[in-house]
Amino acid sequence: MNQNEYIRLSLELHLFFDRIMKEHSLFLETAFMEKDNELKATANNFQKIFSNILESVLILADGNISDEIIQSNEFVTNHTLEAERKTSSLSGVNINTNITTRELDLKSGQIEVTEELMNRISSINQQTLPTIQNLIQFKHNILNQVLSCHMYTTNYPLLISHIMNEAKMYHNLLTKVENRQPFTENYIYEQELFWNNIMKEHAEFIRGLLDPSEKNLIQTADRYVEEYETIINNYGNNYLSSINTSLQETIRFRNFKMTGEEGILNCQVKSIIIPLLADHVVREANHFIRILRNSSRV
Repeated sequence: MNQNEYIRLSLELHLFFDRIMKEHSLFLETAFMEKDNELKATANNFQKIFSNILESVLILADGNISDEIIQSNEFVTNHTLEAERKTSSLSGVNINTNITTRELDLKSGQIEVTEELMNRISSINQQTLPTIQNLIQFKHNILNQVLSCHMYTTNYPLLISHIMNEAKMYHNLLTKVENRQPFTENYIYEQELFWNNIMKEHAEFIRGLLDPSEKNLIQTADRYVEEYETIINNYGNNYLSSINTSLQETIRFRNFKMTGEEGILNCQVKSIIIPLLADHVVREANHFIRILRNSSRV
């Protein structure tokens, strides 16, 4: 891995995953019961920590990332700011929306490698890795408490496992980058399988969080569950065909999510889906779409 790749991949990982991690922390915080105030405080602290890391990354990223990744809308979408404001208003949890405003203004450019830039990125990477590990352990402890019936939360156990697996993926990828290990062809296979499963679980969550009266939306979400299950079960039969199938399926599913988010923001969809979660799953689909499009060019 050369210096340009190290800088680019580090910045890309942080810009996407640090926001994902801070939002996971918010989702956990808003789902705890009042008696679990210490856990609420811990989750809120994780949100602040990842917000601070993201702010540090933004300083370095402006002018040092590609236009392709900005245009992918995996960092922020046109609805992220509104979703944050509505979520903060509904939950009472403060969200640093200045970060989103700055991300919307991010500029692309050619990387100019300097020793200072390399050192600052390495410092952020090394600071972030143990923080991710601590968040993974926090999620793991919550999941164990829920599964042993010692805790109630409005988050599904599968959702807690889901966000823990995303944190593990972030930790694995950032470790690889910080150790300057090149991404081999296996990376594409692993990412496709991982994100197809994430998309399947998104469909399951959407199906379960919609009001029972939203029958058409529930049926559509259920169809996506079945279609992703088919893709996963047939994985490996034909690599190029699999990539194209995953890409076309995820574009359709992303569009469904976008329509759903607009409905939630406009109070036209009955659900218990918090607005920022609706935007969160759109961005994850955008991230997967970019990976698949790049993979299909290999």
